[in-house]
Amino acid sequence: MSAKDANTILQKAAGGERLSPEDGLLLLERAELNDLGAAALAVKNRLHPEPVATFVIDRNINYTNVCVADCDFCAFYRRPGDVEAYVLPRETLYRKIRELAAIGGTQILMQGGHHPRLQIEWYEELLSDLRREFPDVHRHAFSPSEIVFFSKLWKLPVREIVRRFKAAGLQSIPGGGGEILVDRVRKIIAPKKAMTDEWLDVYVQAHAEGLKGSVSMVIGHYETLAERIEHLERVRQVQDRCGGLDAGPWTAFIVWTMQPDHTLLEGKIRKAGAVEYLRMLAVSRLYLDNIRNLQASWVTQGAKVGQLSFLHGCNDWGGFMMEENVVSQAGTVHRVQIEQMRRMSAELGLTLRQRNFFYELIDAPPEPVAAG
Repeated sequence: MSAKDANTILQKAAGGERLSPEDGLLLLERAELNDLGAAALAVKNRLHPEPVATFVIDRNINYTNVCVADCDFCAFYRRPGDVEAYVLPRETLYRKIRELAAIGGTQILMQGGHHPRLQIEWYEELLSDLRREFPDVHRHAFSPSEIVFFSKLWKLPVREIVRRFKAAGLQSIPGGGGEILVDRVRKIIAPKKAMTDEWLDVYVQAHAEGLKGSVSMVIGHYETLAERIEHLERVRQVQDRCGGLDAGPWTAFIVWTMQPDHTLLEGKIRKAGAVEYLRMLAVSRLYLDNIRNLQASWVTQGAKVGQLSFLHGCNDWGGFMMEENVVSQAGTVHRVQIEQMRRMSAELGLTLRQRNFFYELIDAPPEPVAAG
């Protein structure tokens, strides 16, 4: 593909035209990073004309580390009966949420493993207890992979589980376990987890029940560039099917890079670096014309690349996470303090603002700077 061809596709995307899978793949393979970033920034500015970078104060609570999925890339899980296996008691959960609320936090992201012995009544009681004790803290919980596992374990339809969880207090569904939404890849890295159609269908069912969520992609393992684009295409199709921009099931998209250290993948795959991450991020912004928000993956990339993400299509820092267990078990621990996010946003001409799950601004607007 010539530079002229790439520029034609980039101009098309920047102007609001929809990219084809062939367009996306050609950009991912050949386009210059600076050109990708400029086009992605133009799309971001069209979707978010206000000079604002958003963030949410949340806490990632892993209610259990017991899991029978045996994913090669996970250093966090423990098998049933392992000496380090746990299910958090209520008081520990409550303490964690009280600590979150004390610093102005508004959301918990609660995920666990595929626990083979907990029944649906346990989860309903958990959600009901959290709603009663912390009515103002948004409950963003249980990935599609978990829900598909629950469906098979309890022999209940996904829609019924989502309906019962919502009635008990669930408010949205996180995009964990998405990895790459191509069955060839999923059968390599996570053969016991939900396959692509199953994973996506959770959001179709959740949307029918009035719930939204986020969607993610994990790059840098066994996927091809074409399979990354297939992932984006499958996501875009479901968002279209369920109403499109702002009406579909997803409020945000996040690109992560695989962290293989201390897992069974260590030494077997090549880590995706910052340039590869930024290229994928920019193409995602250009391709996903029906998802408004893109989060920066500072947890895996660090603060400086997190800042650069805003020049490649992102509008949101994601969570100022008080706690993160899964990625940190693989040796990646980055903490960006709010004031650091504020400074780095200001360096880009952006004002840092706190949001809730629905991307509604919830902090007071900054005082205007007096002239002179």
